[in-house]
Amino acid sequence: MTYSPAAFTGTSASDLLRSSSNGVSGIPLETLGKSRFSVTKRGVTVIAKLRKVKKHEYPWPADPDPNVKGGVLSHLSHFKPLKEKQKPVTLDFEKPLVNFEKKMMDVRRMANETGLDFSDQIILLEKKYQQALQDLYTHLTPIQRVNIARHPNRPTFLDHVFSITDKFVELHGDRSGYDDPAIVTGIGTIDGRRYMFIGQQKGRNTKENIQRNFGMPTPHGYRKALRMMYYADHHGFPIVTFIDTPGAYADLKSEELGQGEAIAHNLRTMFGLKVPIVSIVIGEGGSGGALAIGCANKLLMLENAVFYVASPEACAAILWKTAKASPKAAEKLRITAPELCRLEICDGIIPEPLGGAHANPAWTSEQIKAAINESMDELTAMDTEELLRHRTHKFRKLGGFQENAQVDPKKKVNMKKKEDTVHRTSNAELEGEVEKLRQQILKAKESSSKPPEMALKDMIEKLKMEVDHEYTEAIKAMGLKDRLEMLREEVSKVNSRDQLMNPVIMDKIEKLKDELSQNLSAAPNYSTLKYKLDMLKEFSKAKSLSDAATLKKEVNKKFNEVMSRSEINEKLEAIKAEVQNSGSSSFADLDQGLKDKVLNVKKEIESEMISALESFGLDVVLVKSNAKVLSEKASLSVFKNKVDNLNEEINKKIENVASSSELKNMIELLKLEIARAGNKPDAESKSKIDALQKQIKQRLSEAIISSELKEKHEEGQLGCKQQLCSVGSFCQNEVDGV
Repeated sequence: MTYSPAAFTGTSASDLLRSSSNGVSGIPLETLGKSRFSVTKRGVTVIAKLRKVKKHEYPWPADPDPNVKGGVLSHLSHFKPLKEKQKPVTLDFEKPLVNFEKKMMDVRRMANETGLDFSDQIILLEKKYQQALQDLYTHLTPIQRVNIARHPNRPTFLDHVFSITDKFVELHGDRSGYDDPAIVTGIGTIDGRRYMFIGQQKGRNTKENIQRNFGMPTPHGYRKALRMMYYADHHGFPIVTFIDTPGAYADLKSEELGQGEAIAHNLRTMFGLKVPIVSIVIGEGGSGGALAIGCANKLLMLENAVFYVASPEACAAILWKTAKASPKAAEKLRITAPELCRLEICDGIIPEPLGGAHANPAWTSEQIKAAINESMDELTAMDTEELLRHRTHKFRKLGGFQENAQVDPKKKVNMKKKEDTVHRTSNAELEGEVEKLRQQILKAKESSSKPPEMALKDMIEKLKMEVDHEYTEAIKAMGLKDRLEMLREEVSKVNSRDQLMNPVIMDKIEKLKDELSQNLSAAPNYSTLKYKLDMLKEFSKAKSLSDAATLKKEVNKKFNEVMSRSEINEKLEAIKAEVQNSGSSSFADLDQGLKDKVLNVKKEIESEMISALESFGLDVVLVKSNAKVLSEKASLSVFKNKVDNLNEEINKKIENVASSSELKNMIELLKLEIARAGNKPDAESKSKIDALQKQIKQRLSEAIISSELKEKHEEGQLGCKQQLCSVGSFCQNEVDGV
């Protein structure tokens, strides 16, 4: 457009306004836009060209889709229902269910083709399918839950929002010139309540995933979320965040734009917001990218969602150097909803239908809606101070620990042992304590009272700790500490594997003991060690004597109680009277009936005494002192030597026979037949093998049953019988003597 300043001379303002609003010279701009034009008016030449633009559907289209829930405002979002149905995706662990589905389809096709009634078979297959589905989804492993959380057909944030809200309008931009499509924000209402919704949005197909950056936000997305949080805090809207991301987008550009700073800013801000915040993990929550919108009063998770610091694949690559260990990593990371709920990181689990949220998205959305209403009812009842304390306490209590928990021995092997800090008592202090305890023991002996057991026990424990510490110092001074630690580690590894001690390790232990005993006197603290060790021996001896005296008193008391029982006294008096009436002077002169009675009473009293001793934790061993025991043992050892010699002669005879050429050929032939027959021999092969085995056995038995070996064998049998008879008579004599 070209103009001259003189051209506007004498032109009124109303003329200029009329020209700009109604077109040039009163001609509508719509008409002028159809063609290029050039108009000259009062020295002004106007040259313009209007281009066609796409008609925008603002504020909403004239014919909104009635199937889209959320009213006409939902049409302001670019998120629309998919025109094509998503293709079904079968996970690896779901393949057994495909067989049931194929069978049901085949039966239905047969029913349609033949016109026959297969309803019973279809119902049975459906029942089996449902049972298999239930069994599969009630016993999912952590890595299987990870795969479900990443399912391509799993409902996204906007799928749930449009299902649960009455009205929803999406808000865009971070007010710095960017709008990250991976994070979606907007205001919506649920049952008349207004909320600010913030969520990470994944795509439903490849095109959408590329557009949404696979749900991985950039700093612009977190700053957009931060702007909406400030907006909600200012207007008093409760905030509901939906977490579904593998993590923040980690490229060079994002780092340059301040990815870490944006996440940290969100974390700091969310702890100070004065409105209730509820976060829901609907898929996978990865690292700081999830936590940037997850600092909430309540963290809820869908049943098959996961929440982790590092993905199982990344963890496996770091710890086990291969991503194939991801199932093991998923189990160790404790990333599933039940595990996180048990650790009090997650505040509740939202159920999913069998088959995952994608099996019935509408039902899953209803469960999310109910969980939001329940949580918000609880949080909105709190005042601002209580709400902030509630949010702070939730994160301050994380990181629980267990007291007195048993450590797995396999883990304990590689754990660094805590060094006990022992307070070393000086010799003067120790002498004072020892002298005081000695005086107490002497007073107890003079007054025949009980010695101070607790003081004695405490002193022994203290002396043990002192001696251990002195030994440690001596080993350090001798330069044997490293060798001792290495040896301890080797021994602990052997013990953890329940194996026998290696002779090499035993040799190392013996060498270390010898070296320690030889060089111990040269240690700088040897005199102190010897002094404390002597005191420990003295007090240990005193304690053992005290324990023995106490035990003796208790045993005698128990024996007196047993013997003072009325039933035992009556039996003893009765048997004494019978023995006196019989007139016999010794046990051998008694008749058999009276002998049996005496022995029965004796056994009964013995059993009572044994049970009394066992009640004190003592092991009872019956000892018989008789010279015959030694002679019988000697004779038995001689007999054992004869048997061993006979076995050696038999083995030699077998070796000589086996080395003969005839038997060697038969054994080789047997091996050949067994190799030919393989794992499943036929009847002919079996008969050949059996015949060869019989022939080999016969040759061996003929060689063994020679006249010389037979005579020695018979002599051994006779000797065995004689030994058994002599042992039997010895036992009978012992019984008679008792």
